[in-house]
Amino acid sequence: MAILAFLGPHGTHSEEAAAYINDFCKQDWSLQPYRGIHEAIYAVHNGDADYCFVPIENSIEGSVRITLDTLMDDIDLKINMELIWQVHNQLLLKKGTTAIKKIISHPQALAQCRKYIQKNYSQAEIIEVVSTAHAAKMVADGLPDAAAIASKRSGQIYNLQTADAEIQDISDNVTRFILLGKKQEILHKEKPVKTLLICQIDGSKAGSLCGVLNDFANSDINMTRIESRPARTGLGNYVFFIEIETANVSEEQLRKTLQIVQEKCLWLKNMGYFPIIK
Repeated sequence: MAILAFLGPHGTHSEEAAAYINDFCKQDWSLQPYRGIHEAIYAVHNGDADYCFVPIENSIEGSVRITLDTLMDDIDLKINMELIWQVHNQLLLKKGTTAIKKIISHPQALAQCRKYIQKNYSQAEIIEVVSTAHAAKMVADGLPDAAAIASKRSGQIYNLQTADAEIQDISDNVTRFILLGKKQEILHKEKPVKTLLICQIDGSKAGSLCGVLNDFANSDINMTRIESRPARTGLGNYVFFIEIETANVSEEQLRKTLQIVQEKCLWLKNMGYFPIIK
């Protein structure tokens, strides 16, 4: 049975989304929790898992930096699918809690509920942990005067009470997840519509980035997103993450454009062509 790695422990938003994509693709993958996103991605790279399902961007808080930084590494994985997943955050308590002096969760969830926390618990200590479900488990294990921001499923798993529901600052709170594997695969009838390119450009040359962007524009290829992250090779060196639409571009046109772009980069990694599931 194939293994699908996700950010654990049981009860995370990642597990909910992974279970959905398992059913959507009509697969019988064994869902395996990992302590961190980095560990889940490397489980596939090292052959300990067949796929991993990790968050890459949230509509409120933006990019999941650990995902981008890990994809920058010298790993050869492909994106086979993207899922846009509605995220619902709850404030969870252990039965008998009378005061909330600590609020604990994953940094992304805390950021998604920043206004709520400021309005209702401005004096509370904020504690960041590796996942929302880990926060729920810590509260269930007896962390005093604490509440966790986590999923409804976490509350059920760890027998916590819901003090407040749907506490995210914006109701349309969605997270983009990507399904990574060792090779490009067709796992559903949906057609690929996008690709993610990761590249490093010689920043010492004026107009280097502009030249790459013009190549896409001149080929009538729509770029939907660009972001930079430190290359970790020296101050001022950056790696770019570029997402482009591929649905209305011929294979030959795309191949030629990517070849031109690659010649202008120090290195370029194509993460594959994939559909978007909403």
